[in-house]
Amino acid sequence: MLVVVHGGPGATHDYLLPLSVFASWGVRVVHYDQLGGGGSSRVEGVGAGFWRPELFLEELDNLLVGLGVGSDYVLFGQSWGGMLAAVHASRRPAGLRGLVIANAPVSYPVWRAEMEVLRAQLPPGVDEVLRRHEAAGTTDCDEYQQAVGVFYGRHFCRLDPYPGPLMSTLLEMHSNPAVYHAMNGPNEFTVTGSLRDWSVRDVLPDIRVPTLVISGRHDEATSAAVRPFRELIPCSGWTVFEDSSHVPHLEEPDRFVRVLGGFLDSVGATARDSSTVSGG
Repeated sequence: MLVVVHGGPGATHDYLLPLSVFASWGVRVVHYDQLGGGGSSRVEGVGAGFWRPELFLEELDNLLVGLGVGSDYVLFGQSWGGMLAAVHASRRPAGLRGLVIANAPVSYPVWRAEMEVLRAQLPPGVDEVLRRHEAAGTTDCDEYQQAVGVFYGRHFCRLDPYPGPLMSTLLEMHSNPAVYHAMNGPNEFTVTGSLRDWSVRDVLPDIRVPTLVISGRHDEATSAAVRPFRELIPCSGWTVFEDSSHVPHLEEPDRFVRVLGGFLDSVGATARDSSTVSGG
């Protein structure tokens, strides 16, 4: 069984639905929406402190118990979900067979530092536009959003137009941004929320299952942000997708299926069907 943990925070499972292709390999694939987003429960009237990593780790534990799959599963976490998956695996759950950490940073301090590096490499004038509107508090204007689009087109998804599954998630996040804003901030390169200083680096040596690390050559989760997973997890390998940014399962789908499929074969992951469920 493959349990898929989406990114965000506050995203939905939709952009990861292409992973359901592994149902045809005999792997049961479980998608879910994390609390506060998509088809999951909304939580009103809570402060930003409510939205913390431990809440989503508890949700994942409850999901595994509720579905009765905690005795034999592979965990796939993408972006923020990769960080959650790493912490979950570090607690050495008995049924975890393998771990995939895709496009995730080892910490938000490293992520924030690397955002500065990537912004400095944008075409002339783009970062100046971003900083001018950030200083003025006018980040809702069209000029700012167009400059954000330049960054996203380089480091979030290099496809034009964006694939339907990704658009579904982005539209949902646009209509329901509460969790993303509380935990992350207004966009990918401005982290002002509760995750600003969160790191999973210290728990990585405690992971004892085979681990596949995935990133894109142009990823907003840069090599510097990803490399500690490979260096600190004892039984791990790292695959870089040369023509991808943050969503190689969409940008290089054929190679992605070969790479992830090979890993699933190597850990003996087998089951019979594909499921999509809502958490919360």
